[in-house]
Amino acid sequence: MEPLKRASAHVDSRREFLKLAAGLGLSFVLPGLESRAAGRRGRKRTKSMIRVWLEGGPSQLETWDPHPDSPIGGPTRAIKTTIAGVEIAEHFPRLAEQMHHLSVIRSLVSKEGDHARGVYFVRTGYRPDPTITHPSLGSIVTRELPSPGLEIPRFISLGYNERPSRGGFLGGRFDALHLSDPDQAMAKLAGRGPDERQKRRLESLDVLARSFARGREAAVEATLHRESLNAALTMMTSEQLKAFDVSAEPQVVRDAFGDSQFGRACLIARRLVEQGVRVIEIALQNFDTHENNFAKNRELAGVLDPGFAALVADLAERDLLDSTALLCLGEFGRTPKINAKDGRDHWPAAFSCLMGGGGLTPGVLIGATDPTGERKEPDNPIQLPALYATILRTLGIDPAHPSATPIGRPIKYSDGTVIPELLA
Repeated sequence: MEPLKRASAHVDSRREFLKLAAGLGLSFVLPGLESRAAGRRGRKRTKSMIRVWLEGGPSQLETWDPHPDSPIGGPTRAIKTTIAGVEIAEHFPRLAEQMHHLSVIRSLVSKEGDHARGVYFVRTGYRPDPTITHPSLGSIVTRELPSPGLEIPRFISLGYNERPSRGGFLGGRFDALHLSDPDQAMAKLAGRGPDERQKRRLESLDVLARSFARGREAAVEATLHRESLNAALTMMTSEQLKAFDVSAEPQVVRDAFGDSQFGRACLIARRLVEQGVRVIEIALQNFDTHENNFAKNRELAGVLDPGFAALVADLAERDLLDSTALLCLGEFGRTPKINAKDGRDHWPAAFSCLMGGGGLTPGVLIGATDPTGERKEPDNPIQLPALYATILRTLGIDPAHPSATPIGRPIKYSDGTVIPELLA
C-alpha cells in the first residue's frame, strides 16, 4: 500500500484530523477521473456554478415579484431595474443596477410545501423518493466538470446550512465541503507550520492503517480512506487555500460586498472560481417569515443586496460571468395572503428565482403571478426539472445523461426540458 503523504501541518488532535478528512468528502480526491482541458476565461473557459441559497423560503413579493398597491402587496414598494419593464422590491437598489446581467423567473412551481421535502426537490430537481437518494445539482456539476491541478474541493458550501448538498447515489466524493463559518475557513483547513509531533502522529496512523489493511485490501479500496487522508494533507499545505483570505483584497472591494459573513462568502466565492472550484453554494438564513415578514425582509435585503450585487458586478468585471452560472432561490415562496402575525406562510404554487451568467441569455422575464391573489396558478409555469435541465445544458452537461444507481436503476440527471428563452 502507498504510505500516507507527509505534510508539515498541525491539527489539535487525531480526532480533529480524522473528522476533517472525513468531512471533506472526496470531491477533490481523484481529479484524473475526468481529464479535460481547463479552458480559458469567458464563454470558452470550463464553467463553474454559484448557487445563492435563501434558506427558509423567501417571499417573492418582497424580492423579485413585488405587487405594490395590490390586495397582496403589503407595504413593499417596487423600483425599476436595468431590464426594461422589470421591477423588483425596493430593498434591492444595488441589485437593480446589475439586473441586465440576470434573468427573472416568476413562475416556478412545486408541490412540496414542507421545508425538508421542498429543499430536497429544489436541490436535486427530483421529488423525494424513499427508494433512492438523488444527487444535488451541484454534485452533478462537480462530477462532470473536472478541475485539473485543484488541491481544494471542487464543491464548497459557505454559510450555515441545515441541509447541505449531498452526492446521493453518485457517492460521498461528490458531497459539498460544508464550511458553516467562512470567516474561519483558513483556521479550520490550513496547516499550522512544521511540527515533529504531527509527523509522529502521521507515522503512527500509517502503521495502524497498514495493519488494518492486511487481508482487507478490497474493503479498504472501496472506502477511499487513504485517498481522502492524502487529499486532506495536500489541501492543508496548498497555496490555493488563500482564496479564503479576503484580507488580500483591496479595502474598496471588501466594502462593496458588505460587512457581513454573507458578503464575505460572496467575495470568497469569486476567489474560489478563480482557483478553479466548480461549484460554490452560499447560504443566507432566516427567510421563514411566518411573522413580521416585512421588517425581516428589509433586514435580510440589507445583507443580500450588497453581497449578491457585488458578486455579479465583480464576475462581470473580471470576465468570469460568461463562464459562471448564477442561481438565487430558496425551497419555495410565501403566500399572497398576509396572516394575522403580519407574516406570509409556505407557498410552493408560484415563486421566483434569479439566474444568469454561464452563457444564459440575460435580461429575460419569464412568468407572472396574479396581483389579486385569487388565481393560484402563474402564467407560463416553470417546473424545477426544466430549470435544472437548462442550467446543466448551459454548463455543457447533457441533462439526459444516463446514470445508474448502485442497484443498477437507470436515471437521468434531469427529466426536464430546457427553457428555450434562456438558451437563445
